[in-house]
Amino acid sequence: MLRKLYDTTITLAEHPKALWILAIVSFAESSFFPIPPDVLLLPMVLAAPTKAWRYALVCSVSSILGGIFGYIIGAYFFDIVGQPIVDFYHLQSQFESFSALYNDHGAAIVAVAGFSPIPYKVFTIASGVTNLDIATFIIASALSRSARFFLVAALPWKFGEPIREFIENHLGKLTLIFSILLVGAYLLLKYI
Repeated sequence: MLRKLYDTTITLAEHPKALWILAIVSFAESSFFPIPPDVLLLPMVLAAPTKAWRYALVCSVSSILGGIFGYIIGAYFFDIVGQPIVDFYHLQSQFESFSALYNDHGAAIVAVAGFSPIPYKVFTIASGVTNLDIATFIIASALSRSARFFLVAALPWKFGEPIREFIENHLGKLTLIFSILLVGAYLLLKYI
C-alpha cells in the first residue's frame, strides 16, 4: 500500500498541473488534510531542479494561506463544535489556562509546529481557538513554513537523488533535532 501511495505521488509530481496540485495539497494540509506537501515537493524538485525555488515559494504561500484558513476554523467554528464539549465536561477553567499558556508562547509553538512533522493543522486551529494574535500567527507561520519548504527544496536541488534517500529514511529524526535546537535557542534567548 505504501509503495502504491509513493508511486501515485511520483506520478502527480510529473503531471502538467503538478504546481496547482502542490498548492492545493499545501493549503489543505495546513487546515484539515493529513498528508504533508513535502511528499510531492521533493519529487517535483528532483524532476525539475531549475524550478525548485518556485515550487518552494508556491508551497510556502499556499501553506500560510491554508494556516490562516485553519485559524479561521478555530476562531469562528469552535463555538459550534468545541465550546459545547468544553462546557459538557466542565473544563472552562482548564481551557482558559491552556489559552493563556498558548498565547504566552504562541509564536514559538507555531514556529516549531510549522517546521516540524507535528500536524501543523492542529496548531493553526488552536491558534484561532485561543485567539492568538493574528499577526504573530502569520509571521511565525511564514518563517517556519518557508524555512521548511525551502530546505526541503534546497536539499534535492543541491544533492540530487542521494539526498532524497537520506531524507526519506531520516526526515522524522532530522526535523526532531532541528525542532529541539529551535526550542533550545528560544529558551536560551528568553532566559538570558
